[in-house]
Amino acid sequence: MAINDNLPESIRRRLPAQKAAQQAADAAAAPVVPLTALRKKRDDLAQQFGEMQYDLGGMVYEMAIRDHYRLDVVTKRAAELQRVDAELAEAERLLRLEDAAASGACRYCGSLHARGATFCWQCGERLLDTGTPESSDQNAINGGLAGS
Repeated sequence: MAINDNLPESIRRRLPAQKAAQQAADAAAAPVVPLTALRKKRDDLAQQFGEMQYDLGGMVYEMAIRDHYRLDVVTKRAAELQRVDAELAEAERLLRLEDAAASGACRYCGSLHARGATFCWQCGERLLDTGTPESSDQNAINGGLAGS
């Protein structure tokens, strides 16, 4: 019997080994999107990207021949194209990792992430829980002092 077995659950969850085991269990329990669905999404994004790129080029050409540029419109469409390009790149990256497989989905936006990813590619949130016991204990102490 280890010393850790006698500790309360709230403290055991903060220990590195238990935290890593819990995160691995959470990642294993996360729904994994089948590769066929990921391939279909990649193909759809590739088609959408091609159409958006073609439309953006045509729109800029039309503005050029009329000598009337609307940079706000071009910037908005370019930002949409960039978003689709980022999604397409991530889908292709996940498919290349087919042997390693996706390890889970972001708890904030639901996007798939690969094993070892620290931040979500879509929303930028941290994928691993990094709460330290010291900061939690300090907050409890500060909260207790504020209530006095």
